[in-house]
Amino acid sequence: MAHTAALPVAHAEWLKIKSLRSSIGSLLAVFLVSVAITTLVFATVGKAEADNADAEPLFGAFYAFNFGQIAAISFGTTAVSSEYTSGALRISLAAVPRRGLFYGAKMAVVGGLALLVGLATSFGTFLVGQAFLGEYAIGLGHPGAVRACVGGGIHLALMTLLAAGLTAVLRSGVAVLSVLIPFTLIVSFVVGDVASGVAAFLPDKAGQQILHEDPTGTLGPWTGLAVTAAWAAAALVAGWWAVRRRDA
Repeated sequence: MAHTAALPVAHAEWLKIKSLRSSIGSLLAVFLVSVAITTLVFATVGKAEADNADAEPLFGAFYAFNFGQIAAISFGTTAVSSEYTSGALRISLAAVPRRGLFYGAKMAVVGGLALLVGLATSFGTFLVGQAFLGEYAIGLGHPGAVRACVGGGIHLALMTLLAAGLTAVLRSGVAVLSVLIPFTLIVSFVVGDVASGVAAFLPDKAGQQILHEDPTGTLGPWTGLAVTAAWAAAALVAGWWAVRRRDA
């Protein structure tokens, strides 16, 4: 019975997301931004970078993820923050009084969409970039390539859910974006290649271990992704508590 009840609620959540330009735009941007930046970078400096002795061809193939995951965070945030504008949450809970069912269906839809687009983005980014590299190109048969593409899609979905859970806690998309986007940019561009110590356990950095052919440091590819999953799970549990306990 619970499974039967969840289906129409999940369908309703999908219709909500599809009807919101900000949410569906952010979701599409995950793919479009990643592929566009990959095309621009690899078409201009791709071969020069690949010829660098210090180049890591597999990890470098996912350079655009630094930007694509910002769109993923935006999608997770806007998909949930819409409930807190103009009293929309009251309407949603009037239609679905079981708050756990409402919250679970919303997060399942948000996570499922993020995973589908994340996988398309991961494989698409990899293949598009390699098309510009000529003799420097690697294929899906390269060691760790399929793992990186699959794990990269999962990583984008987890970052989406992290943002969605935090939005349910803070009830403000602006607050979550003002925290997560600078945090992500700092980790990616300032912390850089640090792969040990505290930085290795931050959600953004830990999940990206899956993109390396031979990860170094404290975490391996799947353990790093598990750390990001733990961050996302903590945010989702906190969001569940907030939705169940607070007034609409």
